[in-house]
Amino acid sequence: MTLPLADAAPDGATLDGATLDGATLDGATLDGATLDDAALTALLDVARLTADAARAPALAWFRAPALGVEDKGGAGWFDPVTAADRAVEAAMRAVLRARRPDDAILGEEAAATPGVSGLTWVLDPIDGTRSFISGAPSWGVLVALNDGARPRIGIIDQPFTGERFEGVCGDGWSAATWRRGAQTRALSTRPCARLEDATLFSTYPEVGTAQDRLGFEAVRDRARLTRYGMDCYAYALLALGCVDLVIEAGLQPYDVQALIPVIEGAGGVITDWRGQPCPQGGRVLAAGDARIHAQALALLQSF
Repeated sequence: MTLPLADAAPDGATLDGATLDGATLDGATLDGATLDDAALTALLDVARLTADAARAPALAWFRAPALGVEDKGGAGWFDPVTAADRAVEAAMRAVLRARRPDDAILGEEAAATPGVSGLTWVLDPIDGTRSFISGAPSWGVLVALNDGARPRIGIIDQPFTGERFEGVCGDGWSAATWRRGAQTRALSTRPCARLEDATLFSTYPEVGTAQDRLGFEAVRDRARLTRYGMDCYAYALLALGCVDLVIEAGLQPYDVQALIPVIEGAGGVITDWRGQPCPQGGRVLAAGDARIHAQALALLQSF
C-alpha cells in the first residue's frame, strides 16, 4: 500500500502509570483495536495534523536567544527540558483532544491522559533536546499511534529542514514515505551484507551503562564507520538508505514508538538486543538489512 498523500524502560515497564503492551492505561483496556486500511488512512491524517501543529512552536524557539533550559536530571546526569518541549507537546495534545477525544495520550512532558478507544498516541515533542538547545538540526518531533498491541503509525518530523518520515504498519503490509513540501518518495533501506561495510550511528559514545557500552563497542569495532549525536534523525537516515545500523540503550517508549513503523515500512528491522520487539524502549538495535541485524545481534546478545 502506498501511503496517501495530503507527513529507558525495559519490556513491560510503565511511564507515568501507563503500559503500552496490551495492558491498561489508567483504567482503559488496550487489547488491540481493530484498524483496517481505511481507518489507518484516517488516523494517518490525524497524525499529520498533530505533527503539523508542532512545527510553529518548535521553530519559534529553535536557536532563540531567550530559550531557557531547565535540568530535570539527577546528580551527574544533565537532562534538559525547555519551554519549546512543553509548548510543542501542548499544541500536539490540543489537536488530539479535538480530533480524537476518546484516545489515550502518552507524552514525555505532561501526565498521561486516559482513553476508552483502545488507541494511544505516543508523543515526544522534541526528541533530541540537547541538540535543540545547541542549535543542531538533528532533533525531531515524534508522533506514534499504538493500537494496544504495537505501534501502527509513526512520524519523524524535522521542522527546520521541512522533512517528514512516515510509516504505517497494516495487516500483512507496511510502507514508509519521505515528504518535504510537495516532494514525496517511498523510503527504502539499503542492502548491506557485512558489518565490515556498515555505517553505524548512536546518540552518545557512552551509550548507557558500562555493560551497554561494551556491547555497543563490540559492534563498533567491526563497523566501517561510526558517527554520533543524531538522535531520532539517525533512524530517519537509516530508513532513507543513508546508514546501516543504529544502536542505543536506555530509551523510553516515547523515544522509540514512532520509529518502529518508519523503519519497518522502509524494509528495515528494529528490535531490542535480544531480537524481541522493542515498543517499550530500553536497548534498541535498528538495521537496514536483516543480514547485518543478525550479525550485530549475535554480538550484542553477549551483553
